[in-house]
Amino acid sequence: MGMKLDEEYGADRLLQIETDDEENEAHDTVNEDDDTGSEISNHSVHAPFHSQLDSPTWPQSYRRSMDVFTGVTPPSLSFLKGSSMLSSAYMRSQTLTPEYSLSKPFISSPSLDREEIPTSNPSKLSIVSSALFSAPELPPSQQCSYTQSVLNAINALCGIGILSIPYALKEGGWCSLFLLFLFGIITFYTGTLLKKCLESSPGIETYPDIGQAAFGLSGRIFIAIALYAELYSSCIEYLIMMSDNLGALFPNSHMEFAGIHLNSYQMCAIISTLVILPTVWLRNLSLLSIVSAGGVIALIVVVVCLLWVGVVDDVGFHPSGTAINIAKLPVTIGLYSFCYGSHSVFPNIYSSMKEPSRFPSVLLISFSTAFFSYLGVAICGFLMFGENTNPQFTLNLPTKLVTSKVAAWTVVLAPLTKYAITLTPVAFGLEEFLPSPQLRTYAVSLLIRTLLVFSTLVIALAVPYFGSVMSLIGSSLVMLVSLILPCVCYIQLCKNQITRFQLAACSSIIVVGLISAVVGTYSALTKMV
Repeated sequence: MGMKLDEEYGADRLLQIETDDEENEAHDTVNEDDDTGSEISNHSVHAPFHSQLDSPTWPQSYRRSMDVFTGVTPPSLSFLKGSSMLSSAYMRSQTLTPEYSLSKPFISSPSLDREEIPTSNPSKLSIVSSALFSAPELPPSQQCSYTQSVLNAINALCGIGILSIPYALKEGGWCSLFLLFLFGIITFYTGTLLKKCLESSPGIETYPDIGQAAFGLSGRIFIAIALYAELYSSCIEYLIMMSDNLGALFPNSHMEFAGIHLNSYQMCAIISTLVILPTVWLRNLSLLSIVSAGGVIALIVVVVCLLWVGVVDDVGFHPSGTAINIAKLPVTIGLYSFCYGSHSVFPNIYSSMKEPSRFPSVLLISFSTAFFSYLGVAICGFLMFGENTNPQFTLNLPTKLVTSKVAAWTVVLAPLTKYAITLTPVAFGLEEFLPSPQLRTYAVSLLIRTLLVFSTLVIALAVPYFGSVMSLIGSSLVMLVSLILPCVCYIQLCKNQITRFQLAACSSIIVVGLISAVVGTYSALTKMV
């Protein structure tokens, strides 16, 4: 019965795609014969998708999936309605986002203004929307107020990196706090460069769009791969974090299975994976998006628990540490840079704003909030635990205290919503490679997501080092996405308007990023081995 429904579902989608082709061809004919302001001509400002490329531009799903990730999509309580993600995104690309075409570069081709982007036609999606088996739904992007944009940016910046900030200070010494400030300034500046890249040509809305505008198809694909790798590695960190804290809550737990001994970390990693798995199967991730936006609240809870243990529970603050530790400074650089690695979502936040001109102030407020949060936690955590500071300060909190348990459980529960939303863009990107519409079913979508989840489990079991993995991500991927690529793309896109000071600043940041990436990546890999 399920196979029959899948076959009917695939046939429906084939029918819908063919119908869309006919309608798009009709729109082209009308546009050539009569250049009016009608809705048909609005849909025909660009050549139709199939007439420009034999296959869709990859990744088409990035904008909407990242909107869910950043929390800019409003909540929806319906888990049953909606279209197949891949087929609906595929058809939305024909009716909503013609700028994703690769045959014409962003700079040289005209495109729709932000206010002129046509909305979807419900009647064209009716066949797909009524399908029984549907992949996770991505609601249309919504414009955000200034306050919402600030909260989204803070939620993106203030993440799990705060758990390792005291450890980073211990590794690098007190003088390394200057690097925390320096990386904050640099990443704030590169965030403003992304804004200028987005404004360099109409139709640029996402980070891959910037890559395409600057370097064509190869630039788009390279940046998309880097962004997906960053998201995937974050899922690994979530799993390690959950397993470490659950293992600390139940230190004596173990299991024997088929002659294999599982210690507390390994058992908790498997349990965490099984608990997370159903969340990636949800058909509508909007509700998870809103819940995960409470990451700021979870951050506040953990920080308050840290201060409570230090002040009220008499753990106290004990000055210690060295001025600077050159040998371990590369690890510190990787951890600091990880804390500011949110540039993959900044273009989405900018594109979703009702007042995009206020984006620099959004960055200023969010980066200032993040810096002072990181600074306060780094100093307090290191003064409390000294040279015994762990890569996650929650593991240093006395286990018998109620406050410690609250902090640990907050850290365990937070990834239950974050994980699925972080993995979703990666899954959608992979699903775009499916060769035929018949394969774009909910069952295949479940299989892809299940394989991705278990692959993160394998890596988390093989490399169970939270601090080293975070340093590796910060040194390699964050340096690339947040420091190097914004400068390179800005120089390429705005080379006719760039000043000598801007060129010198961008060149210096690129050099700093490359050196930090090489040294930090080597140090993190060596530490893990």
